[in-house]
Amino acid sequence: MAIRTILHYPDPRLREAGKPVEAITDDVKKLVADMAETMYAAPGVGLAATQIGEAVRIFVIDIADEGEPSDLKVFINPEIVEKKGKLEWKEGCLSFPGATESIDRASWVKVRALGLDGQPFELEAEDLLAVAVQHENDHLDGKLMIDRLGPLRKRVLHRKMTTNAS
Repeated sequence: MAIRTILHYPDPRLREAGKPVEAITDDVKKLVADMAETMYAAPGVGLAATQIGEAVRIFVIDIADEGEPSDLKVFINPEIVEKKGKLEWKEGCLSFPGATESIDRASWVKVRALGLDGQPFELEAEDLLAVAVQHENDHLDGKLMIDRLGPLRKRVLHRKMTTNAS
């Protein structure tokens, strides 16, 4: 396992859509292990492969609170098949260090994906887990949290991220 470098906005690689994973190979398993280690070291609650420059449809999430046992969830080729409700959540993103923004999301989602064992599964998620699934799935489509902001907040966040990057 290795801690990978997390890409920061405005890196153009964050806009690349992830390609479907064809098979669960040893390389895919190593990538997932690296992603988990990178996410925990950051620390964060989710990480998409595209955030470390790997344009494949994989993300990992662990929303366990500090002091709770790890609850790592691996999503390969995820697809959100149903959404319900609405909530506003103060989101952060490892690709936007130090930034948090209020984002409108569905309060409940059903996601279908493959697990690391190659078996398909469905997961119903609400609140933080639903937000994390939607956030990470956006990354796999090349969509970032800045894209979900109004024009003024978008300009402010863009300026903050590009000023801090220099």
